[in-house]
Amino acid sequence: MLSRLVVVFVFVAGLVGLAHAQAPDLLVKAQTAFEDAQRAYLSKDFDVAADNFKKAYEARPLPQFLYNAAAAHHMKGKATGSVEAYELAVQYYQKYLAADAQAADKAAVEKVVGVLDKEIARLKEAAAAAAATPDAPPADLTTPSADVAALGDVATRSLVVIETEPQGANIYLDDKKNGVFAQTPWSGSLDGQHKILIEKRGHKSKDAVIAPDPNRLVVLQVVLSEEDYLGWVEIKSNVPGAAVYADDKAVGAIGTTPYSGNFKPGKHTVWIEADGYEPYSETIEVVAGETHEISPTLRGAPVGYLNIRGANLDKAKVSVDGKVVCQAGPCRTPVKEGKRAIVVSRGGYKPYRVKLEVQAKTELTVVPSLAKKPGRGDAVVAYIFAAALAGGATGAYLYQKDLTATDKYFDKRDTIKYGAYGGWGLAGVVGLSAIYYTFRDKGAPSKGTVDVKALALSPSIGDGFTGLAIGGAY
Repeated sequence: MLSRLVVVFVFVAGLVGLAHAQAPDLLVKAQTAFEDAQRAYLSKDFDVAADNFKKAYEARPLPQFLYNAAAAHHMKGKATGSVEAYELAVQYYQKYLAADAQAADKAAVEKVVGVLDKEIARLKEAAAAAAATPDAPPADLTTPSADVAALGDVATRSLVVIETEPQGANIYLDDKKNGVFAQTPWSGSLDGQHKILIEKRGHKSKDAVIAPDPNRLVVLQVVLSEEDYLGWVEIKSNVPGAAVYADDKAVGAIGTTPYSGNFKPGKHTVWIEADGYEPYSETIEVVAGETHEISPTLRGAPVGYLNIRGANLDKAKVSVDGKVVCQAGPCRTPVKEGKRAIVVSRGGYKPYRVKLEVQAKTELTVVPSLAKKPGRGDAVVAYIFAAALAGGATGAYLYQKDLTATDKYFDKRDTIKYGAYGGWGLAGVVGLSAIYYTFRDKGAPSKGTVDVKALALSPSIGDGFTGLAIGGAY
């Protein structure tokens, strides 16, 4: 469903142009200022670094530029004890939060602001006290407080900008299974290499790989071409995060609800599944250039889940009520509620057997410890001894039958015969012992532990859906 593309990476120095975006010279200006700021920051020239981060923001108003300017003032204040630098740090941290109301680090930044406010008050009080007692030894105002020192050094952030023409495309990071990461236009920080997938209804999907550079402004600009050949499918459910499968479940989930993406025209079977709910499936006819919507209401199912974990399970079979549900462990599988006989077996090991009560919307975690089957050498020895006794007794019996009046032991033939009878009796006793040794339960049995986890349902409201979210609680 994805079409490969030629994506333009703009490391602004080599920028060609942006369709309907801000003028390229502004990006060039932002990139130049950003690079100058990073060099100054590494050289601990924090005033120059802050000024250039501000220039970058003027050219391209991206919140991360404000954060980096705040970091530069913060580090100057820490190095010099400057009240003015700390005040500017607080000011630009607050500007950053105002520019990015959904900032993931909002709580952390607000904590930093609180610490710096206290440091500003401490430094002002110390300066006032020093002015009031000019004859006293000068106070050390350059050493930061323990709270400021505990914050550590502040690192500036790399910056990635993703734009599309047209805008409003979904951005997926690394895998669609993770859900929509953001929509274009987007800017922010990313660490490490990532695969970027971009999708928009009525347009070809595009993907690329980016590796952000902490010293450069990285801009990924994509022109999405219209696609009349593909259809668009939107899937929502009352359970956010439900797994979505298409055509072949063995391939794995293609994403989670809410889900949207391009499908080839024709018939497709779609499954939506979530723990503790009845699976939903639907066959749809996708028409090129049109949108098909699926909005199922998943209902709670009277099933629980059996989760088999532990060592030596890679070749173990798991059976529930005599039916194999997993060919190899570890495994997790739905099980109908009720009393169930569970057996975990593996060649060369004693099976682990347990009877459990499975309840709906619960997960039973079973951790078996399989004991190795002991050897049967004692049974083998007993079988050999029994065979030897039986063979000897049979030989003696046949021998006495062939004796004649002229034979030396003719007059002892009855003794030999009864001795043969005794040998057969003893062989029978030893043989029974061998059978006992064969089938007796020798050695310690397989054991296991069982934990129960409730799959709790809680109300959930989101963009385009309302319903229940599922989670675990021990």
